[in-house]
Amino acid sequence: MRSLSIVRTGEDTSSALSPVVSIARLQMAQGNYHQPVLEQEIVELLSSASTGVVIDATLGGGGHAFALLTAAPQLRLIGIDRDPEAREASAKRLEQFADRVCIVDATFAEMKEVVNAQSDFVNGAPIVGVLMDLGVSSHQLDESSRGFSFRADAPLDMRMDPTKGETAAEYITRIDQHEFARLLRDNGENRFAGSIAKSVIERQPKTTDELTEAVERAVPMAARRRGHVATRAFQALRIAVNAEEEQLSEGLDAALEILSANGILAVISYHSGEDRVVKSVLHEAGTGGCKCPVALGCVCGAVASVTVFKASAQLASSSEIESNPRARSARLRVARKLPA
Repeated sequence: MRSLSIVRTGEDTSSALSPVVSIARLQMAQGNYHQPVLEQEIVELLSSASTGVVIDATLGGGGHAFALLTAAPQLRLIGIDRDPEAREASAKRLEQFADRVCIVDATFAEMKEVVNAQSDFVNGAPIVGVLMDLGVSSHQLDESSRGFSFRADAPLDMRMDPTKGETAAEYITRIDQHEFARLLRDNGENRFAGSIAKSVIERQPKTTDELTEAVERAVPMAARRRGHVATRAFQALRIAVNAEEEQLSEGLDAALEILSANGILAVISYHSGEDRVVKSVLHEAGTGGCKCPVALGCVCGAVASVTVFKASAQLASSSEIESNPRARSARLRVARKLPA
């Protein structure tokens, strides 16, 4: 059995089957990556596929990938993640499946390029499934030094890949106050978006505690809703710093393009903004963009490219939520690609 490799975006694919990053360098406890959300549902959806390749476009700690590879020996898997800690953690977790796994340093918007670059690994097999588990991982939230959470003071970073791009603190130095207010409103912070934006831009926070303090100054105690007052500000900044909205739209388009006929796309989202984008893209693909009145039937010639499993998102069961609280906000949407 070969050692599981981690492939960098743009590398010569001839090296894809050789060890690129030694898993012996793994410094992270596997317990930091929590139980994957909707694991049973994902395994049931994808494990019945015929022989082929599944793309786990948001690999994280490898939880979904481990469950799927265990249940479906006919499948191979390309795991994509831009977080170096996640890639190394999943390499360790998936070591026993080394011959069936390729881990790639990329974003899910680069899915098509990844599949093309890993042609030796794919070896002509159909892409029978794509999984996208959106948002920030439990590990990223728990790792206080990453700056994703208000739970502990840390530099205001928030980058999924801490080696690339600008930090949240740097982003705040250049964003216009009105643009920041719009970003907050887009993430559900309605009533106090303007005052929070003003407070944050004036104070130019460099740490998570300073950001929290700036938000608290802008929201009267009596008006604070259930939950932490800074939750939506942290979420809005994380989404902006990591270009998550653009990544999501591009990633969904790429997934629908690379899937083989009858391939499954499964997307788990955790907040309403993400879910709206997923719902909209799948509706467009499921109707072919038809805008004809339902009563008249389609006369525009639109052709659907997918069948959407159900109009509403699937939620986690009460028993899963009890054992895995992160599942409370999870929304799963599924589509099957139609033959051309």
